[in-house]
Amino acid sequence: MQTSYREALREGIRDALKRDARVFLMGEDVGRYGGCYAVSKGLYDEFGPERIRDTPLSECGFTGAGIGAAMGGMRPIVEIMTVNFSLLALDQIVNNAATLRHMSGGQFNIPLVIRMACGAGKQLAAQHSHSLEGWYAHIPGIKVLAPATLEDARGMLWTALEDPDPVVIFEHVMLYNRTGQLAADAGPVPIEGAAVRLEGTDLSLVTYGGCLFKTLEAAGQLAAEDISAEVIDLRCLRPLDDATLMTSVAKTHRAVIISEEWRSGSLAAEVSARIMEQAFWDLDAPVGRLCTAEVPIPYPKHLEDAALPQVSAIVDAAKAVLNR
Repeated sequence: MQTSYREALREGIRDALKRDARVFLMGEDVGRYGGCYAVSKGLYDEFGPERIRDTPLSECGFTGAGIGAAMGGMRPIVEIMTVNFSLLALDQIVNNAATLRHMSGGQFNIPLVIRMACGAGKQLAAQHSHSLEGWYAHIPGIKVLAPATLEDARGMLWTALEDPDPVVIFEHVMLYNRTGQLAADAGPVPIEGAAVRLEGTDLSLVTYGGCLFKTLEAAGQLAAEDISAEVIDLRCLRPLDDATLMTSVAKTHRAVIISEEWRSGSLAAEVSARIMEQAFWDLDAPVGRLCTAEVPIPYPKHLEDAALPQVSAIVDAAKAVLNR
């Protein structure tokens, strides 16, 4: 059936609410308003205020409440409106959710799912547009997901809610309106392992989230010039799937990593380092990286576009590692 990324997420939440009475959704404006990005629209009327809970504007407070509910046996889905606002909940996520299993000697699990919007492209300026998923991928004790496809948007939530440990899901704002075909009976999706979205032989383009479809478009343009690009969708940012990355690089001998993060200290840097450590002798050229310009995301559209990785820049980066 034809659906949108937003609707796929909503169906994933609806599936979870119907399947397990312990599941509930909480966050700012998720109830009567239907969610800042309309992901939870209609769920309040369907499931009521006990299971679709509007919270005060206190990310630290309601994230902590979600951790407590998880410790008490519930399966909370905590929605944080945007990754920028999640910084207000870093203490709860990093110092509590990620550590309590370890610090309790395995006596407590935290089966908590945290969803948040990330990324730029909608002129939401510097306090609503950053890509900080690499920060979270740095933290042991949590899993970090970046679903880009409709199947992953719907199915990863299912699997995440069955995980005994905290899972953080990043939803890129430019994907919410993206539409496509999704099977009515689409089911759970593993929350580990990268996916090869396009087979190729000349170079590996490694990306995730909002950059996936730009990268696929760039691969199409490269194909028109007789350059065969393999596109890897990381999907799971912690733990990273080294095996899929190294298998691809062993085949293509070149790699470019495309990410909306800032370049310095980025997840792209970590992927590049792993390729160097594990596949150095397979490389025929240095690993390339294409990231967002190191500036706060601008508000004006032309400056926002200039700051972000675009299709033309991906094509140029691919040609650079091929010396074309």
